[in-house]
Amino acid sequence: MGVELKVPSAGESITEVQIGQWLKKTGDWVEKDEEVVDIETDKATIQLVAPEAGTLTNILKEEGEFANVGDIVGELDPSGEPSQSSGSSDGKQEAKAESSAQSSASSTATASTPAPAEKKSEEKKPAPQPAASQADGEKIVMPAAQRLLEEHGLDPSQVPATGFGGRLLKEDVLRYLEEKKPASTSAQPRKPAASTSMVSSSSAPGQLITDEGLRGDRYEEVTPMNMLRRTVARRLVSAQQTAALLTTFNEIDMSSVMELRGKYKDTFLKKYGVKLGFMSFFTKATVEALKQFPLVNAEIRDENIVQRSYYDVGIAIGGGKGLVVPILRNAERLSFAAIEQQIGDFAVKARDNKIQREDLAGGTFTISNGGVYGSLLSTPIVNPPQSGILGLHTIQERPIALNGQVVIRPMMYVALTYDHRIVDGREAVGFLRCIKDNMEDPARLFLEV
Repeated sequence: MGVELKVPSAGESITEVQIGQWLKKTGDWVEKDEEVVDIETDKATIQLVAPEAGTLTNILKEEGEFANVGDIVGELDPSGEPSQSSGSSDGKQEAKAESSAQSSASSTATASTPAPAEKKSEEKKPAPQPAASQADGEKIVMPAAQRLLEEHGLDPSQVPATGFGGRLLKEDVLRYLEEKKPASTSAQPRKPAASTSMVSSSSAPGQLITDEGLRGDRYEEVTPMNMLRRTVARRLVSAQQTAALLTTFNEIDMSSVMELRGKYKDTFLKKYGVKLGFMSFFTKATVEALKQFPLVNAEIRDENIVQRSYYDVGIAIGGGKGLVVPILRNAERLSFAAIEQQIGDFAVKARDNKIQREDLAGGTFTISNGGVYGSLLSTPIVNPPQSGILGLHTIQERPIALNGQVVIRPMMYVALTYDHRIVDGREAVGFLRCIKDNMEDPARLFLEV
């Protein structure tokens, strides 16, 4: 009897999840407690592990599909035996300790000698196979990319891979098809039997929809929103509908901070093993401003105003699946080095989709740095139930009037979006002015004046 792989509980309020990357393919041997598939929730990515050792015989939910907690997404056959080429148990443990991308790559090196029951299953329904293992120095074809390759009759070796570890992504295949359209008719999207002028809500993830009356190079791709994006969309719409949002702006001369950072960045890196960035300065300046204007750090709960004696500052970080806001707990107690170290750790976890629910829970205020993407000015949206968010922007040299003369200075626009139900304009302007004063004279951050 097969072993069922069920979606585990991911938290009290979570009932639906989305299937992420399968770290194993049909026919692979899986050790007990080895990670088999990524499960994405609205907060973080968790891994479903094998309850017993066995061969993965059936994948019931493909990448991108949704499932409920307790649903069966795959099956294992515990009666099989691992092949010699699948490696020793020590090798398995090493692969388990690596990132999910490396784990995925090592899994393709398993031998193609399945148990008899597995052969019978594979004859009925062949599973997509990677073009070659990473051990051979060749591409690892992701499932979505494999479907497109088969649909258009392409060989994986034809398509340049840009994914981590040499993985061939769906985007790589689509890019290749786009580039080859004039030269080859095989690169045209497959058309459905009946003319389709509208995208159906029941279309499969990644399906290409074309119109018979149009040229073959006009198509639409249906891709479901991932759990993180769905949650972000819902919360942003809720913030716009329930809060009285208003944004005020100011600009900061970054000369003093840049000079101080340039003077001590090498010593800081040598001592703490982390770079000295601007976020630690802004976090410190934000905490000082929140102390002076506590309502910006408060929230409305029912008909009450809740003020806090602590400062849990969220730092918006662009991750592999979208924007996440991990929390610096008790930021008022953190040193510059601790702030930079925590932000660095969060950035790595976000990139690898390893952010946990406890990293994101809570938060009393948020800082969002659109400047890293080149944004000159924006109006950020408050992350409810918080009452304020600070938007940082790119540093740009601009002429300004200083002591009666025009000089060139590295300037940054900053924006505070706040809930006008609880924060008045006077407090919002004073909050930004406090941050400006602290950043233009950073010695104030150490003297707390």
